[in-house]
Amino acid sequence: MDKIKNTFYALAALVIITASLHSCKPETNNCDNCETELITTVIVALTDSATGAVTHFVFRDLDGDGANAPVQFDTIKVLANHTYTGSLLVLDESKSPADTISNEILEEANDHQFFFHSHDVTVGFTYLDFDSHAPPMPIGLSTKWSIGSTTGNGKVHILLKHQPGIKDGNEATGETDLDIDFNALVQ
Repeated sequence: MDKIKNTFYALAALVIITASLHSCKPETNNCDNCETELITTVIVALTDSATGAVTHFVFRDLDGDGANAPVQFDTIKVLANHTYTGSLLVLDESKSPADTISNEILEEANDHQFFFHSHDVTVGFTYLDFDSHAPPMPIGLSTKWSIGSTTGNGKVHILLKHQPGIKDGNEATGETDLDIDFNALVQ
């Protein structure tokens, strides 16, 4: 039953990420006019390339950058020497129904890029989705995670930059929309 449930959630996340349900806001070339979206929830879905098993890891902070601590902040648990396909679902759960920020990121792909880093664990990240720039530039809603052979504890850092009109693949460029460190355990 859990495998069916996990498969359902993975498919639902994929549909939500790829669907274009909301109108995008007008593009601007400077962030003086940018509307900052509240991001309360990030769901990392990892599909084990060998077994097809899907596991979800959740960051949920219902007041965003407010004073309250996150109500859920899972540890990402992966197996050494494994490869996973990763997908991100980004939400604003302060609204009812929740606003799927992933849709806006996808619609404004030429202005957004996720950046990934690992600390004290070996995880390599490969982008699987790209925008319409020539040449195409990464987005990061879909990635491949290659886990090294060393077990232990560390961090996986996920950063989302908003770079309207200036997307250049540099994480120092633009405005930070999301910046979180998941605890990570390589087993």
